[in-house]
Amino acid sequence: MRIVGGRLKGIQFHAPAKLPVRPTTDMAKEALFNILLNSYDFDECKILDLFTGTGNISIEFASRDAQSITAVDKHPGCVAWLKSVKEKHQLNSIDIRKADVFKFLAQSTEKYDIIFADPPYDLPNIPLLPQLVHQHRLLNENGVLVVEHPSMLKLDQQPGYTETRKYGYSSFSFFTVTSSQ
Repeated sequence: MRIVGGRLKGIQFHAPAKLPVRPTTDMAKEALFNILLNSYDFDECKILDLFTGTGNISIEFASRDAQSITAVDKHPGCVAWLKSVKEKHQLNSIDIRKADVFKFLAQSTEKYDIIFADPPYDLPNIPLLPQLVHQHRLLNENGVLVVEHPSMLKLDQQPGYTETRKYGYSSFSFFTVTSSQ
């Protein structure tokens, strides 16, 4: 995985092969960050990275000086890997949490400007992510939830849905705060 922007731009990371991850491709990540940069000043954003895995997205946000990033994953190897990268590159804006994402969302009282979720593609309850974010009011006004998912999965019936961008086998679906929140 390669960092595509910010102070760590161009740095390659080689996570241990034994981690159960499927990092967001550089092309899709670059497109995502181009979309987000048009709407957000990262240095003022509070970010939540769910199913962080290698920390690819968290590191990208930290490289671009995001105010704070909470990275959540339940796999101990992923947590340990991201901690080592955080320490090596002094990415102090990243707060790493070892937790089940669904339990974390159900118990969270924080609000975020950007929530990114990259769950395992075979996870059957991916549609529950926008529902929980909506139900627990986890987005700030003008905030966005981005869910990366297989392109064959349609999330357009979930609360706050605005659009889907397709990048081959992967898609990003975007959700915002609805008027009922």
